[in-house]
Amino acid sequence: MQPLFLYNTLTRKKEEFKPINPPLVGLYVCGPTVYSDVHLGNCRTFISFDMIYRYLVHLGYKVRYVRNITDAGHLEGDRDEGDDKFAKKAKLEQLEPMEIVQKYTVGFHDVMRAFNNIPPSIEPTATGHICEQIEMIKQIMDKGFAYETEGTIYFDVEKYNKDFSYGQLTNRKLDELLEGTRELSGQDEKRGRLDFALWIKAKPETLMRWPSPWGWGFPGWHIECSAMSSKYLGDVFDIHGGGMDLQATHHTNEIAQSQACNHKAPVNYWMHTNMLTVNGVRMSKSAGNGFLPGELFTGDHPLLEKGYSPMAVRFFMMQTHYHSTLDFSNEALQASEKGFERLMDSYSTLQTLKAGSSSSEDIKALQTKCYDAMNDDFNTPILVAHLFDAARIVNSANDNKLSLTQNDIDLLKTIYQNFVFDVMGLQTEQENSKANAVLAKVMSMVLDIRNKAKVDKNFPLSDEIRNKLTDAGVQIKDGKEGSSWKI
Repeated sequence: MQPLFLYNTLTRKKEEFKPINPPLVGLYVCGPTVYSDVHLGNCRTFISFDMIYRYLVHLGYKVRYVRNITDAGHLEGDRDEGDDKFAKKAKLEQLEPMEIVQKYTVGFHDVMRAFNNIPPSIEPTATGHICEQIEMIKQIMDKGFAYETEGTIYFDVEKYNKDFSYGQLTNRKLDELLEGTRELSGQDEKRGRLDFALWIKAKPETLMRWPSPWGWGFPGWHIECSAMSSKYLGDVFDIHGGGMDLQATHHTNEIAQSQACNHKAPVNYWMHTNMLTVNGVRMSKSAGNGFLPGELFTGDHPLLEKGYSPMAVRFFMMQTHYHSTLDFSNEALQASEKGFERLMDSYSTLQTLKAGSSSSEDIKALQTKCYDAMNDDFNTPILVAHLFDAARIVNSANDNKLSLTQNDIDLLKTIYQNFVFDVMGLQTEQENSKANAVLAKVMSMVLDIRNKAKVDKNFPLSDEIRNKLTDAGVQIKDGKEGSSWKI
């Protein structure tokens, strides 16, 4: 078996994955800020790291997967500007901030279940770890890398940069970063333009606030991940992941906080997923081209011609490398939907495939290619190409165009189970929901009625059932083994 290589954002190259304490692996992924419905960009990140988590487990690693819930401390601007996102949404919906948190946390979990994401090992919340954040801030202050201004604590970036490289994750010097920021006004509490808040003084009307050594307030956005990752994975752990949009600010500040506190680089491998585009244009609210997962499933959006099942969407995402831009279009989604159906149909065919006395295909070599693809930085597009090759072999064997031994048929079943279901996390339509299980029973009854009509030579009824099912989007296929159906 070849070693696993992954792209490390920190070093900007592919590196062999060597865990700190094998077979244990620590994986931290920045989770959602639960003040609104989870958007597709977030979903892409969480689906990608679900696949990565699944493959690490498949390789035999014992993975502690931590993905946080940000339920406090996230202001509208990444530079500690504007209103608190939770307070603003709570005021808009006339709810308590924690009602907003609960509402959108439940919605987030519903979407993750629809996409068949495995829940993380630990899902800590910012509000559940206020004590840990305060303690970490105190340590950073004791080391001299933070200062207090009227109850708000700021991280001193320029002082930190004298001992460490603040822009190491983005490969940028401090002077370059300073050029991209505006001058401080006379009213600004910060000493430096890049300084960021570790703890924010609460206004009298602030509902989400906690007591601290510096008075009532709430944590800054970045400190929660540093505090929770070190609590559950240690001061130094294996992999930290998130969307590429978090790299320049949030993850850069995480590294700074952790190094200021522990004088150690906190993470060995940084991994980032790329952005989403729609018809070549970056997906965003301001561009008016963003749609939510629910809209994608139902097709209830002006940019969508129809709805797509969660598994078809997940498969669509797997056809692009996690580190590459993913472009949504109706044409691409429909092509992916057909590809997903072809893969699932071949899996069904594989279950009834008859063995021959010899094999005309090298299935062992195909399995090796699947592992080679995944070991090359989780290259799911190449993996999918090999799985389509497996589908071709299955269909050709079913049409008696080639022969497979029982051992090779069993190995193909293993390949499907390992890579289609266990690693890529796909499900057959029948597994996808309880509704489909009920539908299968109903369709079995309908086909029995139709078969009885054929036996009784009641062909008008038989044809009527078939035509009405076709109109409803159900395809009937008659064969030697009986009738089958698919949506």
